[in-house]
Order: sequence, then C-alpha cells, then structure tokens
Amino acid sequence: LQSSNSLKASYEDWLLTYGLSVSPFHLRWQTALFNRQFYNWGRWKPRFLYLWFSIGMVFGILAMFGSVILLGKTLLQTLTQMLTEAPKAQNDQMLQVVVSVPSLGLCLRAVPGVNLPVSQLTYFFSAILISGVIHEVGHGVAAIREQVRFNGFGIFIFIVYPGAFVDLFTTHLQLISPVQQLRIFCAGVWHNFVLGVASFMVLFLLPAILFPFYYTGVGALVTEVAEDSPANGPRGLFVGDIVTNLQDCPVYNVEDWNSCLGDISEKSQVGYCVSAATLQQLSFPARVYRRLDGTVECCSNNSLTDICFSYSNKLDSHLYACLPARKVIEASKVCRTNMDCRKDFVPGFCVTPSLENQTRLIRVKHPPHIDMLYVGHPMHLQYTVSLSSFVPRQNFLSIDLPVVIETFCKYLISLSGALAVINAVPCFALDGQWILNSFLEATLSSLIVEKQTRELVGFLILLAGSALLAANVALGLWMVTAR
Repeated sequence: LQSSNSLKASYEDWLLTYGLSVSPFHLRWQTALFNRQFYNWGRWKPRFLYLWFSIGMVFGILAMFGSVILLGKTLLQTLTQMLTEAPKAQNDQMLQVVVSVPSLGLCLRAVPGVNLPVSQLTYFFSAILISGVIHEVGHGVAAIREQVRFNGFGIFIFIVYPGAFVDLFTTHLQLISPVQQLRIFCAGVWHNFVLGVASFMVLFLLPAILFPFYYTGVGALVTEVAEDSPANGPRGLFVGDIVTNLQDCPVYNVEDWNSCLGDISEKSQVGYCVSAATLQQLSFPARVYRRLDGTVECCSNNSLTDICFSYSNKLDSHLYACLPARKVIEASKVCRTNMDCRKDFVPGFCVTPSLENQTRLIRVKHPPHIDMLYVGHPMHLQYTVSLSSFVPRQNFLSIDLPVVIETFCKYLISLSGALAVINAVPCFALDGQWILNSFLEATLSSLIVEKQTRELVGFLILLAGSALLAANVALGLWMVTAR
C-alpha cells in the first residue's frame, strides 16, 4: 500500500512538473514557455491594439445578438424540416452550422465517424486546433493590453477534439472596468472572425497567388479516381486528365464540373442527333419490354456496348432501337427534339437513351483521350472523382498542393466561423456568458442600481441562451444520426 501511494505521488509530481493534467476523456497541458512572447505581443503598439480590440468589442457584442438570431432561425428551420419532410441529402464534403460540441465551443454538422470522410480528418482536427489557438491568443494579448496578469497558455484534448486555453489572474480581471473586460472577452470571437476572413481572402486570391506555378480556366484536373468509381477503367478517367465538357456543358473549373453534374441530374436525359441512314444501318431487331420502374429496355442485359434508344417519327412517337452507344454518340451533337437535328435538309432523329429513373448517359470530354461514356447516377461521378481547378505549369509540381490549400482554407472558414458564432451565444461556460455579464454591467448599472437584480437578468438571459443552444444540439445530432 505504501509503495502504491509512493508511485501515485511520483506520478502526480511528474504530471505537475510538465504541466499535464489527466482526467476521464480529458487531457490538458499548460506551460509558461510562451509568456514572454504573449507579453511582447500585448505591449506592441498600444494605440493600435486599443483600436483593434475596441473594434473587436463592438463586433463581439453584435455577434452575441446575431448568434441568438442565427440559432433561433436555425432551430425553426430544423423543426420545419422535421415536421414537413425527411432530411434532405447532404454533401459530406460540406460543413454546416447545426451540431454543437459545447466543451469546445464548436457548432458543426460534421461528426467524425458519422458523416465526415476519414480522408478529411486531418483538415478537420488541424483547423479546430488552429482556430482554438488563435481564439485564445486573442484573449491573452487583450488581457495583457488591459494590464491583467497572464499566467500561461495550454492545449487540451477532450475525447478526440483538440482545443486551447489561457490562464489569466482572476483578481486582476475582476478589478478592471466592464468595458475593459469586454475587450478581453470579445477578443477570442473577434480573432476567429478575422481568421475566417483571412482564410477566405487566401481562398479567393489563390489563383493569383499560385499563378507563377499553376494556371486555371482550362478545365478540371483529375487528381484522384476511387477504385470503386464507375469512371475507373481503360476508357475512364485517369489522374492528370483535364475534363473540358460534360455533354454540351463546358467545364473550366471544379465549380463548373459540380454545376454541370447538378444540371444533368435535375434535367431529363438529352438526346443525340442521328441521321435516318445511320439509324437504319446501326440498329438491329430487339425485343422490347418494360422495366419495373416503367422505363423501356430493348437491348440484351449482357451487352456492355449497346444501349436502348427511344425516338419518334411523324407516325409514331414511341419507337425504340438498340444501338452501339459509342458510334451513336461520338461526333453527334446533343438535342431535345428532331427539330434540333435538321441539317442541310437531311432528315435526322433525336435519339434519347432509354434508361432507368435517375440514371443518365453522360459524355465526358477529356482531350486528347477518347470521350468517356458514363452510365449511372451523376452524383456517383461527383463523389468518386476528385478534381482541381489548378493545372501545374511544370511536371514536377504537385497536383495535390492547391487542393490541400483550398480544402484547408474552407475548413478554417467553416470551423473558425463556427467557433466565433457559438462562443458569442449568451450561454453558460462560453465566452457569451462573460460578454453578456460585462455588457449588462456597462449598460444597466445606471438603470438597475442593485447588482443582484442585474445578475438575475443576466441569469435569465443565460438560461434562455443555453436552452436555445441545447435545443439546436439535440435536434442537430438527431438529424445527423437519422441520416
């Protein structure tokens, strides 16, 4: 027993020496190594810092009111969606404000292991950590600027989520005026907003920044094709290919690729112009039958090259022909009706692939290679093919670097913005609690003389804000897991 107590004491002394703290689901490290650097930042250009954190104070107060409006609107939208229809499909690559992790002040619809791709975890956790560090640097520098003693900086991991914190001398913090306190409490939210704006500017200016090494506007560069992708194969897409067209929809960048696929998915299948002579030459007799969904098939199920096409003439509007897809589509223009196919008085037909519902035949141009003919749901093509708008000027340049920068900036914008929004909510244990208390002290002290009454008002507002945030968390988690 004595040996066990001695070992426990040694272990606790070792943790204390290195500033470590371990508890269930929580690992924390605090150090004074960066104190000198924080003091240098806090004493740099006092007038500029005064103006900087005063702007941050105004922003923080506005963000406190704005976050309540945003969460209230989000809650109403979620309730409406739950009561009217099933949750809409969601692109896993996007982040939206709905699900909260209160201990980190995060508000996300990205839950690792639920709807966040494994390939994105590095971006996710790195962006969380950087956003947290920038947030706490704001608090620390503002505190030093207001003559509050700075004890140390630290990093923690709660379950799997990383975060940061600063240790300030509470007595000093309580002695300064409410306005000074507001500058400190609003600094974290303000710094997260600035980080989000800076990340957006980098994302917006990335083509200009990378112009000496990469060019844009010529198509979408294929960076990865999933092994199970329908685009994978000898006549499919390969890493390094540049996609220039989807059907008759031009592709100059990744946004065009996504937009074209969205249009193809929403609109009916386009047809292809075929002359009467070619149609007669290529078609061969086949048995016509209806699928379970009501669409018509007229080719053998074993055929890998032929597709059933429907067309109409002056006498019959429901004709079908089994045709070799590549011979029909290559060098043919797309059409909607037979009128689109009239050329030099030569009769022609607009033949449309007769496919199952939601399935499309898509001609993908990626010169100088032969066109890829894709049959399937357009979204499957979107999910399994990764592209970039940046084409390297030299072969030795990485095709992944612009994608990494783009993706990381998007995560920083989303997560840093989420951290700003949620921390501004007047809720217990978040920055919004201290922002609200200082704001009430600064504005209501002359109207409500008794401090206990002011504290009661603050408590009721915090209770309502906490309930609003909790409702968003509960419904958001339910929406994620229900998918």
